[in-house]
Order: sequence, then structure tokens, then C-alpha cells
Amino acid sequence: MNDFSDPTKIIKLTTPHDPENGALNTPIYMTSTFSQPDLDHFHEFDYARSGNPTRQAGEKALAQLEGAEYGYLFSTGMAAISSVLLTFSAGDHLVISGHVYGGTYRVLNEILTRFNISHSYADFCDPDAVEAAIKPNTKALYIETPSNPTLDVTDIAAISKIAKAHHLISIADNTFMSPYLQKPLSLGADIVVHSATKFLSGHSDLLAGAVMTNDPELAKQIYFVQNAVGATLSSFDTWLLLRGLKTLAVRLDRSSASALKLASWLENQPQVVRVLYPGLPSHPGYEIQQKQAKNGGAVFSFDIGSEAAVRTFVAALKIPIFSVSLGATETIVSYPPKMSHAELSAADLKKEGITPGLLRVSVGLEDVDDLIADFKQALQQIK
Repeated sequence: MNDFSDPTKIIKLTTPHDPENGALNTPIYMTSTFSQPDLDHFHEFDYARSGNPTRQAGEKALAQLEGAEYGYLFSTGMAAISSVLLTFSAGDHLVISGHVYGGTYRVLNEILTRFNISHSYADFCDPDAVEAAIKPNTKALYIETPSNPTLDVTDIAAISKIAKAHHLISIADNTFMSPYLQKPLSLGADIVVHSATKFLSGHSDLLAGAVMTNDPELAKQIYFVQNAVGATLSSFDTWLLLRGLKTLAVRLDRSSASALKLASWLENQPQVVRVLYPGLPSHPGYEIQQKQAKNGGAVFSFDIGSEAAVRTFVAALKIPIFSVSLGATETIVSYPPKMSHAELSAADLKKEGITPGLLRVSVGLEDVDDLIADFKQALQQIK
């Protein structure tokens, strides 16, 4: 499998062929429990929370695509992230990217602090700032790159090197890129997390999360939490995830190319204050992005100056969906201050560069020239 390119590998991993009957697609095992031979002999599976053949197939496929030995699927992206964070103990300290997803921010600030798991935020664009934030009780560095929604780029290899030098665990949220565009484990990260709801499934029809690692001890800890807490992905949703995963390469190739064209066009519009997209040479993280990923991805943000302008622009759009989430076949426009990062105070929003005029765009599979025309007429409504 290592000899194949990713587009070929994706198809091979998602069509494993049943050895007994040759079925091309993984069956949906709709069962909560499994019959056992006798008191002294047990099959691989006993109870679906602990393991299910359909989920196992999905976990193996995603692990291999990410370049990992171990993979685990969860009921949501936040279930996956929270389960990794729950492997830490009271007294532990984490260093977190300052530009982290709002849901992760909520778990860190409102839940883990109740269990005496502390954290500090740092600018992960600056490795020196990350190293300076490390304390004697620090256990992990948490990377999100590109970040949501400001698209800041972290040098995964540099941060992973710092983690190893201090005997820390490095965790990378790879949701925006997917393993098709970026592979953090190959750059030195210890754990990769995904909201598989997004690009991995790709069709806005399920919630899912994924965790991958090559470290057997970390894998053991993650599986323990997965089994103990029970936030596992159902067999039917795993089947949907495998179906969506088959088109990951073609979807991201098209969406990424369209995102670059649309973001480049927006850079030259008078109503636009700034465009945040790591696929543009004007982005401060462009060189690092080019080094560690295939391209800039399918998500970018742009600022049109004010909430009033946002209201006018969004009301005038005809093609995109105005909604939360990303990574789907349809283009989705989101307003982070009231959506993905609504948990943050006004001061924190300002600190993280999430301005009142900021919109996040996840580019879908529509004709990009149609999108440009639609964005153009919507921008022209701003007075």
C-alpha cells in the first residue's frame, strides 16, 4: 500500500473486498453484542462500544491514510479531541495554540480546569514563544494548523522537535487539511485529531471524529478512554464515512484549486480589508505551508470591515450556504464571531484576530466562476 499515491490508496483502503464473499463495500454490522463460543473462548468482538467490525474497518482505513499504526473513530470531532485531552491527569499543564477552535477552547477552559488540568496559550507561529510557555509540569503541545478561523500556520516539524526535546507529547488537529493534503505524523507529531465531520466525510450528512497515532502506549490510553467513555462512532455512520472518504482526493483537488482562485480574486476587491489563506504568497505562513502541505486547502477567511457589511453581504449571496461547519460539497460561509467562536469574549476575539468583519469560507464543488460572480454582486451591495 505504501507504493501507491494517495488517490489510489484512498480507493484501495475503502474497498477492501470481503474475503468470504467478495463484497466491495464494508458491511454495516448493526449489532450491540456478539455471541461467544463458551466460557473460556471469546471472539475478537464482544460488545459494540468496545469494538465493531464496521468501525474497525473505518479506523484501519483512516490510520493507514494518515500513516499511522493505530486509529480510533468517535461520535464527533469534539469527542475525539476531548478523549485525547482526557488522557492527561490532575496537575498536568498543556501549551495550546492561541488560535484554537472554539469547541476546543470551551473544553479547555470550562471542563478540564475543573479537574486541575491547566493550560497556557501561545503563538504557535513563533516556536520561541511556544518553548517559553513550557513549564515543569507541561505534558503536551497542542497544534492546530491552519488554525480556525484565522488560518495561521504552525511549523509542525519545528514544534514537534521542541516537544521531543522536552519529552512532551505533540498533538496536531489536521481537520482543515485532511491526510490527503498534510500528514502531521510524518512531520514528527505524536497524535493527530480530526473532526471527520468535515472533509473526511465531505457531505454534511454525519458527525464523526478521529484520532491516529504510531505510539502504542498513547494508543492504549486513547482506546481506554474511547471504551470507558463510550463516545464511539456508530456502524452506520462509519459506513457513511467510508463512502465519503472515497472521493476525498477529487473533492479536495477541486475545492483547493477553487479556493485559491476565489481568494486571489478577493485580494483585489476594494471592499475587502484582508484575505487569510495560506495558499496565497501574501500569507505570512505561505512558505511553511508549501513545505508541509500539498497546497493551501479549501478554507480561507476574509474581512470586509464590519458586522454591518457582513449582514449585507451574507443576505445578498445566492450560491453558498450560510451555516456552521465546513469541508462539504457545497460552499459554506460562516461568521466566526457568532458561530464557531461564539464562546470567546469580545476581548479574546480581538486578541485572536477574529474581527467583526471576518467571514470564513469553505469552498465546495460549484463552478468557481459562478462563485466569483456571486461574491462580486454581494460585495457590490455594501455601501
